[in-house]
Amino acid sequence: MEAQRKVRVGDLLVEKGLITNAQLMEALAEQKRTGQKIGRVLTELSFVSEAKLLICLADYFHYPYIELNRYRIDADVVRILPEVSARRFRCIVLAEQPDGLLIGMSDPTDLMVIDDLQRQLKRPVLPAFVSESDLLSTLDSIYRRQDEIASIAGELEGELSESDFDISDLAAGSDSADAPVVRLLQSIFEDAVQVKASDIHIEPEESQLRIRMRIDGDLQEQVMKERRIASALVSRLKIMSGLDISEKRIPQDGRFNIRVKNKSIDVRLSTMPVQFGESVVMRLLDQSGGILNLDSLGMPKDIQQRFNYLIERPHGMVLVTGPTGSGKTTTLYAALNILNTEERKIITAEDPIEYRLPRINQVQVNPKVGLEFSTVLRAALRQDPDVILVGEMRDHETAEIGLRAAMTGHMVLSTLHTNDAISTAMRLLDMGVDNYLVASSLRAVIAQRLVKRLCDHCQEDYQPDEQEKAWLLSLDSDISQSVFRHGRGCHHCNNTGYRGRIGIYELLEINEEMISAMRKNSADDFSKAAMAHTRFRPLALCALDYAKKKVTSLEEVFRISASLGEGG
Repeated sequence: MEAQRKVRVGDLLVEKGLITNAQLMEALAEQKRTGQKIGRVLTELSFVSEAKLLICLADYFHYPYIELNRYRIDADVVRILPEVSARRFRCIVLAEQPDGLLIGMSDPTDLMVIDDLQRQLKRPVLPAFVSESDLLSTLDSIYRRQDEIASIAGELEGELSESDFDISDLAAGSDSADAPVVRLLQSIFEDAVQVKASDIHIEPEESQLRIRMRIDGDLQEQVMKERRIASALVSRLKIMSGLDISEKRIPQDGRFNIRVKNKSIDVRLSTMPVQFGESVVMRLLDQSGGILNLDSLGMPKDIQQRFNYLIERPHGMVLVTGPTGSGKTTTLYAALNILNTEERKIITAEDPIEYRLPRINQVQVNPKVGLEFSTVLRAALRQDPDVILVGEMRDHETAEIGLRAAMTGHMVLSTLHTNDAISTAMRLLDMGVDNYLVASSLRAVIAQRLVKRLCDHCQEDYQPDEQEKAWLLSLDSDISQSVFRHGRGCHHCNNTGYRGRIGIYELLEINEEMISAMRKNSADDFSKAAMAHTRFRPLALCALDYAKKKVTSLEEVFRISASLGEGG
């Protein structure tokens, strides 16, 4: 059948009118040069799409053609075939049927592979055509590395129970890449990078070890019964971070860099003594991706243009606000990327330094030696800067020095933990800073949140109920023509219905009415002036805009709106 296929694929496509004779001749010449299969050559030359080629072949061989992106995959059924075999044979088990197993294959005409599968599975194989690229990404999302992690954890537990050494000594001596503790950490990091996790949590309990990863803002966990391996993992991570492995009574912080899947990952590590050992949380920062620009963060074009204009001005303060994990630091780094030219001197005071930037003087705050934000800020002003970034306005002193710097010819960028843009100016006044300073120096406030993006593979139309409609009408009277969507949940999004996140922003530019309200220290007048600003659009409405564009769900709009109602 294979020989028949090689002779017929090109002829079959010509016969069906999918390619011309001339294209077939060109493809055959290219195949002779590269040795690739004719089908792949035809798709790479863009003579025929992969989907049309597969549909044509499926029709010819009387096999089904299955689009994996639309297929409801059962992870338990997929795992009937071990990952090693699935990747070697380029196939995936899709369903158990009365007459055998339905298996999606990148090449269902390969009889040798079908024979091998039938021998291994001891069941008849019912082949189906699937796209090879979809197949590989599906295998990545289904298998992940959880079986591998569990297997290495068992091996490490066995090694620990046989060992007479102290566990921390065992971890310290594990310099070999083959050591189970090293392989286990490698697998955990590879899994985290694959699923784009922002944090890894290692949490020991009385009879088990819990490993959780934060993906798109939510934690997903894997529980292991090998509780004893926790101390070996923690000790190994402490060694990598240059921390004291003998000190288990107090929290410690460290950082290290690793390469995972050709990416340079900066890991910020925090340990904390808990009831059954030490809990570890690691924040992963991908240094190889470069600093994101405002476009890729999801900032709308009109807000981008106004934000760019504001930060390019010679002096004044621009604040970015929002809760922890809302992407404030990423927005500030994107701003620094715009300002980072040879004509400007930029100094930052950060805690910690998350991304290393060329040409910028970055200072790590260190309270242990008295190097606070205010201390760095004072020193920075003597270094002839044009732009100063302060990681956070934490106290009255830092806020006052920052505002004075903004008043005396410097552009100052910083963050503040407030719920929205309107409450920010009043928060500065609450911190005890003089009215005239805030009124004279504050140019704008940008508040932000991250909302989850709907999964491309399983989103479907959603009809809001009466209560939701009433709530939406109170937010925006113009929703009658809007079509909303939600995620059903599939293997691509780990059955959450969401994949990835995008920023929503509200930009408040300070005008004369607001300056007057600040001078009078009147929160009510400030709020009225802000809401009356023609270009101010609140966060909840920005979230609703994305729901109308089918980027996110109404559930996310409700979540954002509820968080705004909780107060600053």
